[in-house]
Amino acid sequence: MLRPFVYNPPLKPLEIIYIDSSVVVLNKPAGLLTVPGRPENHSDCLLTRVRKKVFGALLVHRLDLDTSGIIIFARTTSSQVNLGRQFEERKTKKIYRATVSGHIKKDTGLINLPIVVDWPNRPIQKVCFETGKDSITRYKVLERTNAKISLVELYPITGRTHQLRLHMKSIGHPILGDSLYADEKSFRASERLNLHAFSLEITHPKTDQKKIFSAPVPF
Repeated sequence: MLRPFVYNPPLKPLEIIYIDSSVVVLNKPAGLLTVPGRPENHSDCLLTRVRKKVFGALLVHRLDLDTSGIIIFARTTSSQVNLGRQFEERKTKKIYRATVSGHIKKDTGLINLPIVVDWPNRPIQKVCFETGKDSITRYKVLERTNAKISLVELYPITGRTHQLRLHMKSIGHPILGDSLYADEKSFRASERLNLHAFSLEITHPKTDQKKIFSAPVPF
């Protein structure tokens, strides 16, 4: 069941983590679209805000509306193509952190469940072994609290829409504050989706050096 949604983007100033002539890396706040939505009142987004401050910012990848954390934009067409290829060929390394409902029994694990959009209920995705695309996530439990909550690191091997959110729900541990996939108790356990793009490793498109960017977990 889809919960009611009103777009109310945060008015925080841009938090630029790193910038040079090729790329700009930011810490995206939760609640802000990466790119404009279709409704007119969804035009405010991270890309629009970046372009007002940084000349030539070009989209490379996206984070969900409710996900916070590291996101990178290119500043030249050649950098955009280079970075886009790195994401497509899975040469980047992404680490997310999340708090999920319940204590996950295994300290580490791998989730391999194919995902496809649930058309009657879009944007919700679903697991489907017939038409779903390969979707793989590794996880590691960092802490189990007395409140029956687990802090986890998530390592997406693939990059499907809502992959981490659906995969955690599918193993019985929805992410706290998840308006799309969590049960009512888990949803109400946090005022925001407790999913954060903690770090991103890329090969710099100009210098060819490995670069790792990170942002502290805000929940």
